[in-house]
Amino acid sequence: MIYQANSEIPEKGKVDKVTVIFYLLFVFLGWLNIYAASFDLENATGLFDLSSRAGMQLIWMGTSFLLAFALLKIDTAFYETYAFLFYLAGILLLVVTLLVAQEINGSRSWLIIGPVRLQPAEFMKFIIALTLARVFNSYSFHLMERKNLWLVSAIILLPVILVIAQSETGTALVYLSFILVLYREGLPGGFLFMGIAAILYFILGIRFSDNQMGALSEGEFATVILIIIFSAAMIWNYIKRLNTFITLLLSAAAIFLLAYVASFFSFNIDWGIVAITALSYTALYLLYHFFRYGQKAYLYIFLFLIGSFAFLESVEYVFYDVLQPHQQMRIKVTLGMEQDLRGAGYHVGQSKIAIGSGGLTGKGFLNGTQTKLKYVPEQDTDFIFCTIGEEHGFIGSTVVLLLMMFFVLRLLRLAERQTTVFGRTYGYGVAGVFLFHMIVNIGMVIGIMPVIGIPLPFFSYGGSSLWGFTILLFIFLRIDKSRKRS
Repeated sequence: MIYQANSEIPEKGKVDKVTVIFYLLFVFLGWLNIYAASFDLENATGLFDLSSRAGMQLIWMGTSFLLAFALLKIDTAFYETYAFLFYLAGILLLVVTLLVAQEINGSRSWLIIGPVRLQPAEFMKFIIALTLARVFNSYSFHLMERKNLWLVSAIILLPVILVIAQSETGTALVYLSFILVLYREGLPGGFLFMGIAAILYFILGIRFSDNQMGALSEGEFATVILIIIFSAAMIWNYIKRLNTFITLLLSAAAIFLLAYVASFFSFNIDWGIVAITALSYTALYLLYHFFRYGQKAYLYIFLFLIGSFAFLESVEYVFYDVLQPHQQMRIKVTLGMEQDLRGAGYHVGQSKIAIGSGGLTGKGFLNGTQTKLKYVPEQDTDFIFCTIGEEHGFIGSTVVLLLMMFFVLRLLRLAERQTTVFGRTYGYGVAGVFLFHMIVNIGMVIGIMPVIGIPLPFFSYGGSSLWGFTILLFIFLRIDKSRKRS
């Protein structure tokens, strides 16, 4: 395997120095960029001025280093033994936060204790990872047993529900990154495929919902064709019947071809009805083969088809009646349906201007005009990457992206060398969280993903996020340090 342990990785009893170097480098670069992003031309302060953002981040850095050192001294058995207790405490803390927290920037997710503000949702990341690792390490545990699948789903979804209730949708979505753990431990790839398909259905159904093609919109029409193609491809993949796969595709294509030919004879063709007819034919085709051959795979593909169409029909209701107006606008801006450069699209618009103005090599440290003139909101937290792009250009941004990629690959490599299910599962949880944060944060800054407000690990300003990521990482390094040799 690509992440197989080899002689380059240290033996038992040593902390992985490569990962620690990545951590220290990211934290240091983050501190410099926080200073650059919050730098005030009229009231300039030094890097070590504790009244500034950079100075406060320096305090969080110092406490994080102490925390990391302490975590490396705790016996690994402690994390496994008390994982369920951590989870219970974390859930209770989320409930308390929901009940007593003041509303800040539209969310009720911050606990204010004197001068300190903490976001409990950040700490649930390592707690969920520990709890999943503890469950998967149970004797004779098999993920695909129904009760186990329900248990694992509940461990992930309960915090998701509580955090969404706090109006922190971005953080709640981060918890879904633990699907990487489930996939590594035996979750069939079909579940991931259905998730990707649902995202495609949602995008097509919303993006092209304005223009009608009779009974269906353009987006619904395109999605129905996708559903037919996906259903046929699943026959090829799961049942290995090439003839059945080709026959289904050709038959469905023939329905569209006949309608196209009929349109030349002045028939008023409702292409929405044509698409629904082709979909209905596909469903009947699958049922016929199920009853004829008795293979359950045909029934499952049929249920996938019906579920896909039902999901498609619910997309507009969810978008317009469930999502909040500001969430709708963010998605519309991302999909290019709206510009709204003075409203929901302002953050991304200014961020793209800042990154684009950096050119190849950037404007230089503390020379970013968009940053210094405060055009980009939240530029030292969620939009910190635009400072990197403006001041260090394409080259600097690429270097940071490559470092992050190698960091995640290193975590996956460490996860694969674990000799216990507990260590491997926790390691994949850590890698999944970091990967999700990095992809989504940078994606929203450059305008290819909706703005959901999650920090860039180790770079964004904030004590809760830095502590949370430090705990998440160094528990894994402690587990890796004490692994048993094969």
